[in-house]
Amino acid sequence: MLLIQNQDNGTLFIVLVAITILLLLLVVVVVLFSVFMKRKNTLLLEQEHTKKKFEKEIAETQIEIREETLRNISWELHDNIGQLLTLAKIQTQNCGGSQQDLDEAAATIGKGLTEIRALSKLINPEALKNMSLPEALNLELERFNRMAYLKPSLKITGSPITIDKKIETIIFRILQEFFTNTIKHSKATNIDVYLNYKMDTLNVTIKDNGVGFNYKEARAKNGIGLTNIETRANLIGALVDYKSNVGEGTTLSLTYKPKQP
Repeated sequence: MLLIQNQDNGTLFIVLVAITILLLLLVVVVVLFSVFMKRKNTLLLEQEHTKKKFEKEIAETQIEIREETLRNISWELHDNIGQLLTLAKIQTQNCGGSQQDLDEAAATIGKGLTEIRALSKLINPEALKNMSLPEALNLELERFNRMAYLKPSLKITGSPITIDKKIETIIFRILQEFFTNTIKHSKATNIDVYLNYKMDTLNVTIKDNGVGFNYKEARAKNGIGLTNIETRANLIGALVDYKSNVGEGTTLSLTYKPKQP
């Protein structure tokens, strides 16, 4: 009888231990599930916040590009086309009736028409939106050439890779910010742009031969141009490297690798 009682007690003890372990495991599972759900919800909120921030940045970038485009059109109308039309008017008024004078006036008017056609590309926002990055850059550099701001060059190597249009918009704005700073402050005469497409990466390098500046001092002052470039690069996961020294020009390098789906 005593042996049977001891066996029953042992069995009961084992059952109690098993139940206790199961309860502990259940508690652990519940806690882990609770932590998982909390982290998942936090991640979803962060993703939603990031998405809204990205969409906001895209909208602001598109507005800035349009504003820059309107300024460019205004400058070209005044400084380029306006001067051509004025010259054509003077040539026509002073025309002595010779064929040479008429040909010169016609050539000036023809050049003005060519400039107006080039401007029409900038006026059409849909055309700009549907352009690839190389096309948009080429259009921008052509404008520098027409306005005689400086002598530009564009070199493209490799086969273009697929990049989301919204990402390309931000990359273009980053480069446009560099161009604007170059024209306003660098006193450069040349600017060279290199697009290097690799298997899954885009490398962009821009060099000017301007007066340069002390990058560390400018960065310490939180200059708007530099801050915008770095903020937008971080937003799309691109790496930027800014190099400049007084008297040595300025170089911007940007590397972007599209995320795998």
